[in-house]
Amino acid sequence: MQIAVVIPARFASNRFPGKPLVNILGKSMIERVCERVSHCQTVDRVIVATDDSRIRQAVEAFGGEAWMTRSDHASGTDRLAEVAESLQVDLVVNVQGDEPLIAPSMIDAAVAPLLEDADLPMGTLKSPIKDWREFRDPNVVKVVTDKFGDALYFSRAPIPFPRDDWPDDLQSANNPHAYRHIGLYVYRRDFLLRFAALPQSPLEILEKLEQLRALEHGYRIRVVETQEPCIGVDTPEDVALVERLLAEG
Repeated sequence: MQIAVVIPARFASNRFPGKPLVNILGKSMIERVCERVSHCQTVDRVIVATDDSRIRQAVEAFGGEAWMTRSDHASGTDRLAEVAESLQVDLVVNVQGDEPLIAPSMIDAAVAPLLEDADLPMGTLKSPIKDWREFRDPNVVKVVTDKFGDALYFSRAPIPFPRDDWPDDLQSANNPHAYRHIGLYVYRRDFLLRFAALPQSPLEILEKLEQLRALEHGYRIRVVETQEPCIGVDTPEDVALVERLLAEG
């Protein structure tokens, strides 16, 4: 089975323009992401999908593979689907280009269920929420799964809501069912192309969560739990944290 990781990378950003090319201890962020992904045991190919020639040139300069895509895509998934149309692979993994500390084992873990179950169209990851402030934060997407590990719902709201046990201490971790969704996706190539062509769904529009489109159209999403930390770079201030963690090993 052939598996490709595609890393969508845009130069334009409201909060952090040029983010993929920011220097992190002597290497661009996109190079660090590619390096981490290349250590996955299950991945055959790593491609950076971009609409900016500066990013393409930077990727090719460190020996990576970059594809130019259209600049009018509404989402990273649409950019992913454009690349997937020209790929002869079985699975396509969407890895965010702003996670220079991503653990290769996270990608392998997300891929594993689709290797075992040919009927699964899509997979992703979750990690336990241990801070109630994070649980209440609408910028942290939560996920609830069934007993088989398939997603029941994703939301910016605190789900599942502990009706009778809301703690006064927001640092405490009294909800063992609270999970943060990690935005790494694995798709069967044919499903990805079909998914990208589907119209936006009502809940997707309401919550601004693209994965709800799959659930509303009746598709399963397997959600694998990981204990690995997920540290992305959203603002220039986040770079210092990443550099410190890299320096500490």
